[in-house]
Amino acid sequence: MARKNLLQGLMDAPPAPASEPAETRVDVTRPRYSSGAIGAVSQSISDLKSRAVQEIDPRMIDTGGLRDRLDEDSGLEELIASIREYGQQVPVLLRPNPNDPERYQVVYGRRRVAALRQMQQPVKALIRILDDRELIVAQGQENSARRDLSFIERVNFARQMRDMGYERKVICDALHVDKTLISRMISVADRIPEGLIVAIGAAPGIGRDRWMKLADILRPDHQEQAISAAIGDNSDARFEAVMTALTPVRTPSTPPQVSPITGAGGTPLGQVKRSRGKAVLTLETRHSAGFEDWLIEHLEELHTRWKDNAG
Repeated sequence: MARKNLLQGLMDAPPAPASEPAETRVDVTRPRYSSGAIGAVSQSISDLKSRAVQEIDPRMIDTGGLRDRLDEDSGLEELIASIREYGQQVPVLLRPNPNDPERYQVVYGRRRVAALRQMQQPVKALIRILDDRELIVAQGQENSARRDLSFIERVNFARQMRDMGYERKVICDALHVDKTLISRMISVADRIPEGLIVAIGAAPGIGRDRWMKLADILRPDHQEQAISAAIGDNSDARFEAVMTALTPVRTPSTPPQVSPITGAGGTPLGQVKRSRGKAVLTLETRHSAGFEDWLIEHLEELHTRWKDNAG
């Protein structure tokens, strides 16, 4: 009976007084008791709360973490239609807003929050107490697990983490890639300005090799030209437009002029092929009967006689 009364008292405990710090309202993982049987039971209840799905007013949710999507509004209407038909199937992850304990920040699930905000429906969410580093790692790992971020969106995510001072190991952990690929991502981010990346968009059909080629051909004095060229019906088309604008147009080469060479009595000796800057003499040895060897042996003498006559 005593154990039953204890549990009943914990479950029915009154809310914290107004003088208690406001963060305890959302700190669902911090136990109110630290030791003994009461502490153990309280910790178990806190753990259950941290794993429970809660319904949160979307007006109380702010953005958080890094910008992971370049086309955040893309497909939002389709997502709204899906939620209307099937409901929100997967909860988002939130944390208490460190700047306002009355509000929350999105760890991941931004598009779901945006869709439900437009629908004026509560957001099904899990609440975790995370510091900034834990938030970014969780955001990156969730995106990597879904595998729906394009290469350049992952590049942009890595750049933001680098600029915030995170070590390469943390960036690797967040994106689930090795240091070699992170180095390539950072190289692309350093050579392609953020303004051009935003102008092009996510470009889901464009892989690593094409973005690295763009980074190779993009010169600093061509960046404004590239941004202006980023025009198209979708981000893949905008990428292709930029590549076309930066790729020099090759002038078709003039086909070489080929003339036959004949010897005494009209014997065919071969041909001469003339193109820009050179002439190639080809002899048919079956008809020349050693003439090619004689020509090579006397070439200096013939050239000297030609110069004398030309002078």
